[in-house]
Amino acid sequence: MPQEITSGINLIDPPLPRDEAKPHEACGIFGVCDVEDAAQLAFLGLFAQQHRGQEAAGIVTSDGERLYRRAKSGQVREVFRLPEQMRALGGRHAIGHTRYSTTGLSVESNIQPILVNTHLGSVALAHNGNLTNARQLRRRLEAEGAIFQTGTDSEVVLHLLARSRAATFAERITEALSQITGAYSLVLLFRDKLLAARDPHGFKPLCLGRTPQGRSVVASESCAFDIIGAQYIRDVEPGELLLIDENGVDSINFAASPRRAHCVFEYIYFSRPDSKIFGENVDRTRRKLGRNLALERPAEADITLPVPDSSNTAALGYARETGIRYELGLIRNHYIGRTFIHPEQMERDFSVRLKFNVVEGVLHDKRVVLVDDSIVRGTTLRQLVNLLREKGASEIHIRISSPPVRYPCFYGMDFPDPEELAANRNDPEGLCAYLGADSVEYMSVQALSESLYQPAEHFCMACFTGEYPTDIPDRELGLGKEDLQGD
Repeated sequence: MPQEITSGINLIDPPLPRDEAKPHEACGIFGVCDVEDAAQLAFLGLFAQQHRGQEAAGIVTSDGERLYRRAKSGQVREVFRLPEQMRALGGRHAIGHTRYSTTGLSVESNIQPILVNTHLGSVALAHNGNLTNARQLRRRLEAEGAIFQTGTDSEVVLHLLARSRAATFAERITEALSQITGAYSLVLLFRDKLLAARDPHGFKPLCLGRTPQGRSVVASESCAFDIIGAQYIRDVEPGELLLIDENGVDSINFAASPRRAHCVFEYIYFSRPDSKIFGENVDRTRRKLGRNLALERPAEADITLPVPDSSNTAALGYARETGIRYELGLIRNHYIGRTFIHPEQMERDFSVRLKFNVVEGVLHDKRVVLVDDSIVRGTTLRQLVNLLREKGASEIHIRISSPPVRYPCFYGMDFPDPEELAANRNDPEGLCAYLGADSVEYMSVQALSESLYQPAEHFCMACFTGEYPTDIPDRELGLGKEDLQGD
């Protein structure tokens, strides 16, 4: 069938192109136990967390006897768009996953939840994070005869679980978890129970809620509870394993936390502002980021503009602290869908015009403070500056509500190679010239630390400082990022 070409845009149906302007989270996870329409609740929970991963989505359910799976490339509403697809997922227990692969291709075999058959029965797993000793463990397991079906680090957990000879079910799980290092929030589904676990450092968020019927539900973000009418109860603690079934919740502390190392980018960018993450409201923290950015990096300007949507609340904080009027001068198109833009069109900044439009009357002859949450490569921000100047902005002062990103992440954020990062390619003057701005200022690590409502030492800021809270065994073995398939 010939491809339809309209206005230079090829309307074919490949995976969604990655937005290289921002760092990417690995995924969102969800689990619910002993409820009617478990698959429908999982769908809604994933839909609320779509921002955490847009390459693929999957749900596995259990009716107490069998496990049922549907997982495909695409956004949640595309994967589960037909009623019969939901009806095929029978049962009262469900887990779900919406994926952004942190390395490598998003191929069908890597889509989660992973479902396997073991001597323990069928088991499904969904994972957020990166295991830092996955390649080391995989080599050992393959040498012992294990056959891997995916390219993800997550599958290592299932092999370790299946090989355990511990006496009890809980001991088998904790034995497997004791062998992995790095960042993980996990949900596992068995025939009659659901498990949820968080690594001892608590890198990735995972919270526990309760449905109106009193049943337990877990999710990466609390916004997944709001959409189903569930109540946020608490965070799953670092080093905690929850065993959830029709009788309730049992908690096991399988590892002491050497130090907490929550990913600070959850507050800066990843999480929805209406979520509660690491026990604190994201919106409240982002507003404080904006206020402290204004105190540390003021600018003389007429209006404050956010780069929507993730910078909206930080820009509000900046505007309120400085008294510089907040305006919505950039409008984001949320309905791009699966349209594919050719690389040569991307170079002509068509992608930016597709995602953003300017409210021209707001900008004419105005000095602008443009607030953004981070700079990765800087290509999109550069095109936005050009767009604002075209529409009449007289000055553009960029203010970033995080420090410069200079180092790779091994715990589940997808950054380009360090030499591709804007902060490493340019000195401050060079970056300002590259972006075409009148000034560019970042928030300092100290100001970021003072913006948090928990002790700064409870957060991982390695992408800013290069100080990693754990050893990276695979890196020390000379195994690069391309060897890992994070989820």
